[in-house]
Amino acid sequence: MSDRIRWGILSTGAIAATFAGDLRLLPDAELAAVGSRSTEAAERFAAEHGAARAHGSWQALVEDPDVDAIYIATPHSAHYEAAMLALRAGKATLCEKPFTLAVSEAEEMAETARAGGVFLMEAMWMRCIPAIRRMVELVRDGAIGEPVSVHADFGIQGPFPETSRLRDRRLGGGALYDVGIYPVTFAHLFLGVPSTVQAWARMSAGGVDENTGMLFGYDGGAVAALTCSLLGDSARRGTITGTLGRIEVRRDFFHPHGFTLWRGEEAEEFDLAYEGRGYQFEAEEVHRCLREGLIESQLVPLSETIDILRLLNDISGIIGLDYSS
Repeated sequence: MSDRIRWGILSTGAIAATFAGDLRLLPDAELAAVGSRSTEAAERFAAEHGAARAHGSWQALVEDPDVDAIYIATPHSAHYEAAMLALRAGKATLCEKPFTLAVSEAEEMAETARAGGVFLMEAMWMRCIPAIRRMVELVRDGAIGEPVSVHADFGIQGPFPETSRLRDRRLGGGALYDVGIYPVTFAHLFLGVPSTVQAWARMSAGGVDENTGMLFGYDGGAVAALTCSLLGDSARRGTITGTLGRIEVRRDFFHPHGFTLWRGEEAEEFDLAYEGRGYQFEAEEVHRCLREGLIESQLVPLSETIDILRLLNDISGIIGLDYSS
């Protein structure tokens, strides 16, 4: 592995731009190339973000010999196709969440990566944020006792037109897979896989969920109450309550700069501020794994990515969200 990890970004949308911006915060990262189905879009992105090369096809990007790792930033429905191209070309792959819209496709991606000895990780940046990692450590070390409940909400301000990607069923639109994956992942980090799942949703005319509530029950008696929405800007709070205390994130629980640990009425503040939007931490994890010769991250393991995708699939069945047709 060279001194710098050379990245290729596949797709040129808003999240690709955010990732490119945060990549500049890593001294050992280089934005080597960008690939798009449009040569013009690739050239514009390369000029704006300083990529050395612009490719007018995904295939050309994954075949670029001067690219070490591919970041896949397409809409959800194209993740499988793009990731399989990258993996078959032997490129380390960081694929945006959700991995895919079908569990079988995610399993095939994981099997392909393992069989080929190629690194693969879901770009669930939340799991790599320093404050989230510190919360997980504290709960694991017993700082709040036994976790008994998790509450989290993520709603974004609408309305969005039916033409928006967020409402387009063909692109994997809807609240659950776009923003609901964050509260579901938050609950999973602290409570694991639930034994019972209940869910309710208001569905759009186009067949995607736009306001969804979820209630998880666990064998040990813990519960999680979660919501996601495309209709209004929620508080975006996250709370983990235990038998000896609780942890609270007052805003944007999925990429916080800090949190509060409560024991009774005594509060301890944790400040873990960072530059940028926080996408650099998932790239940094990819760098660590590649330098250590790993093909999978222990911080964002493929098994848990697939467990969460199965859970989203179960919720989809309950609320009537169907991407198969």
